[in-house]
Amino acid sequence: MTLDVSGGVAVVTLNRPGRRNALDAPMVDAIGAAFDAAEADASVRAIVVAGAGGAFCAGAVLDTLLASAEGAFGEVAHVYDGFLRVLRSPLPTIAAIDGAAVGAGLNLALACDVRIASPRARFDSRFPAIRLHPGGGHTWLLGRAVGRQRATLMALFGETLDADGALAAGLIAEIHLSEDLPRAAYDLAARLAEMDRPLVERMIDSLRVAEQTLSHAEMLELETERQRWSTQQEDFVRRTAELRDRISRGRS
Repeated sequence: MTLDVSGGVAVVTLNRPGRRNALDAPMVDAIGAAFDAAEADASVRAIVVAGAGGAFCAGAVLDTLLASAEGAFGEVAHVYDGFLRVLRSPLPTIAAIDGAAVGAGLNLALACDVRIASPRARFDSRFPAIRLHPGGGHTWLLGRAVGRQRATLMALFGETLDADGALAAGLIAEIHLSEDLPRAAYDLAARLAEMDRPLVERMIDSLRVAEQTLSHAEMLELETERQRWSTQQEDFVRRTAELRDRISRGRS
């Protein structure tokens, strides 16, 4: 695992290419430590998650899955902690997917707020192929990303998606060449570099909550409270005054 921080962006890279960045307890612990460090850095506004060596993440190490058949399901649950830690980050997260995202590795990608990919990306639920019921909230995460019908095809019928299919399904937002993908992810994250971090955290949380809120009235109440808070922040006052002055000069 590597962590690089610059320009308000933290890049967390799964770095075990010999095993296609598969998840086991040490990898999961390293993800948690990297996110702890990134979130503790006051300069960071967004986190990019990537995989080294031409793969994003091949899912859980098979020995971990087989251990669950012998009653050691806690090891599988611990692997889930890896992408759940990403899901629970208070900062916006961007997955830069170059290669396969399989099983728990697909969950890791789904845990991110935005996903971009290279043409060689591949998305495979894998659970039906090994006759394993999805876990870690996979059905909810996948259904939220692509809708129930496509999620059923992937999680039950074993359909896989290439980059073009993932783009059409709404699973990813953009496609970039492999050599351009790291920069594209960084540049996207860096758009938030000048935004106050408390505002970033509130906005991404509101976007997440909105997906789970059935009532428009409930969301309206939450947004109103947070918008009222933002109007009291110095950055809002300054930028709004600057915009007003620019408009005024344009009219004069």
